[in-house]
Amino acid sequence: MKYRLEHDCIGEMNVPEDALYGVQTLRAAENFKITGIPISHYPQIVNALAYIKKAAAITNNELGKLEDDKTKAIVFASDELLSGKYHDQFIVDIIQGGAGTSTNMNANEVIANVGLEFLGHKKAEYENLHPNIHVNMAQSTNDVYPTCLRLALLEKMNLLISAMEYLQKSFAAKGDEFSHIMKMGRTQLQDAVPMTLGQEFTSYSIMIGEDILRVREAKDLICEINMGGTAIGTGLNAPPQYAEKVTDKLKELTGFELTLAPDLIEATQDTGAYVQLSGVLKRVAVKISKICNDLRLLSSGPRCGLNEINLPRMAPGSSIMPGKVNPIIPEVVNQIAFTVIGGDVTVTMAAEAGQLELNVMEPVITASLLNSLTIMRRGFRTLADKCVSGITANEDVCRGYVENSIGLVTALNPYIGYEKSTEVANEALNTGGSVYDIVIKKGYMTKEDLDKALSPESMIHSHPLTLEPPCC
Repeated sequence: MKYRLEHDCIGEMNVPEDALYGVQTLRAAENFKITGIPISHYPQIVNALAYIKKAAAITNNELGKLEDDKTKAIVFASDELLSGKYHDQFIVDIIQGGAGTSTNMNANEVIANVGLEFLGHKKAEYENLHPNIHVNMAQSTNDVYPTCLRLALLEKMNLLISAMEYLQKSFAAKGDEFSHIMKMGRTQLQDAVPMTLGQEFTSYSIMIGEDILRVREAKDLICEINMGGTAIGTGLNAPPQYAEKVTDKLKELTGFELTLAPDLIEATQDTGAYVQLSGVLKRVAVKISKICNDLRLLSSGPRCGLNEINLPRMAPGSSIMPGKVNPIIPEVVNQIAFTVIGGDVTVTMAAEAGQLELNVMEPVITASLLNSLTIMRRGFRTLADKCVSGITANEDVCRGYVENSIGLVTALNPYIGYEKSTEVANEALNTGGSVYDIVIKKGYMTKEDLDKALSPESMIHSHPLTLEPPCC
């Protein structure tokens, strides 16, 4: 392999001749062999950096600070990244020391070298287009990196919302499909009162819908950026009007409803928006995990469990028990939830660890939030496609539980009264008989009236249907 010699304030290093990154990127790659996950693993990060460098170059040019040819080179290189090229040149580990400086310099060096070739120069001829002087003009890692993270989060949050809406529709469709199927509701794992299986699945859809609103609310906080604050928020080395202009340019380029923070010193050190988002993601994960627990319970069996629903048979479930099939899709989503909850702890501790005018722990916040958003999006679509959409109901099992449950007498209170309901319940408990049969045997209701009372139309409303009194 051929090399070129580059230097930084630490010293000289041999950089691979074909590499578009430079000495600072290479040094960071050698320093941070941590997760094995490079920045390029998250294309949203690379794209966000490209948008920022493009917006900054155009703004600096409009303010008379950056020459036309250098602006065109930076814009060209940024557009190349946005088209998907050269992402493999972003080699720095996602978790790194230095508050994200290595990520920023990785972008500065790649864009500089792509821009140099655009201008007809060789790589590393930085006197013609310098990573720090020109590509990073009027910027600091301390406004670039947080803005980059927020742009990446907004893109990932949109993808998550889309996945949540997809899952919500899947549950809603099952709610409609199962709307006629009576079953027993349960509290504390004990029989409660009748409901429909459709109501159960519709409630899951509504739960997800509520959380979609919470994610949208969290987006509003993420839309506030600190571009133009440079090192600590004072705007040192940035021209007047730069902060407002570069924010407007980023808004135009990305399509996101970005706003400039009212106080850039506060915004440079405050990571509260990440804590808020992480808490919302934890909320979503906890609730989806609870739903998956329900799916596993409702499908348990098939002979010795509840067996009210059937999950799609996705894979053999045992290496020793023939024919066993496990609820593997809800199980994997449970594990996604555990990961997200753990990530929330990481974000919480990293946000708390900030000191004075900067929080240097943002790289691990970046890794945690992007990982959570990625696995949640994939997990929710997997849950919809490979589980919820293929669920079928065991209607006879559901109906049998209703007819044999002691809890059925609660629904019959309006028709036969509390005393008779208690009598029926006690006899059912003592004899093992069904409430349904005992009511008919005692003549408290006719079969026709009892079936009418146990119809979905009657059972799922707060007011009972009007029935004729029993003949005897």
